[in-house]
Amino acid sequence: MSIHIGAKQGEIAPTVLLPGDPRRAKLIAETFLQDAVCFSEVRGMLGYTGRHEGRQVSVMGTGMGIPSASIYIHELLSEYHVNTLIRVGTCGALQPHLNIGDLVLAMAASTDSHVNRLRFHGMDFAPTADFRLLLSAFRAAESMEADVHVGSVFSSDTFYDDDPEAWKSWAAFGVLAVEMETAGLYTLAAKFGARALAVLTVSDSLVHARAASADEREQRFMRMAEIALACSNPS
Repeated sequence: MSIHIGAKQGEIAPTVLLPGDPRRAKLIAETFLQDAVCFSEVRGMLGYTGRHEGRQVSVMGTGMGIPSASIYIHELLSEYHVNTLIRVGTCGALQPHLNIGDLVLAMAASTDSHVNRLRFHGMDFAPTADFRLLLSAFRAAESMEADVHVGSVFSSDTFYDDDPEAWKSWAAFGVLAVEMETAGLYTLAAKFGARALAVLTVSDSLVHARAASADEREQRFMRMAEIALACSNPS
């Protein structure tokens, strides 16, 4: 039983979907998982395990940002021996060809966080996705006729940046979108020898100054969860 999750051994499946919002973890469990059971309510960060197409799958909120997400991810990997982690969340588009509702599969993640510089004594580590998960998610998205893009993302420690133009430096180097957790996820997955992928939905565009409505966010979020479940199936 870990400090921040509190589940017993065997209550968490080898595959875990990771939305930031715990209410979305509850929504995924109620929508897609059969016989879902809540395994954690510690600090309001809900986690559930149920069956999807005959196999055990878990879903758990992580909160926002690398520090919060890394606590839960580390405990899932070190205490509960999870081997597949799929982040399902939103992102802001940094490129003009990305539209609201498009999917982004994060192949790699840059960051302004110092978490890896601390870990690697001032050097940079390049965290990347698991290729087989990435390929499977891409095929699942194509089969659903979703508008899907594959490339790098930027995991920022800052949601409200004092410099409104700062994102343009990342965009100039081809970074597709900005979010707040993927670099931490991929780094910890590498440390523990696990598979990881971030499946993201464009909720707003810094290029076009547009944002999705609440209804659009929920509709696109459910499709993203479907793709995550499909690509996590080892068969």
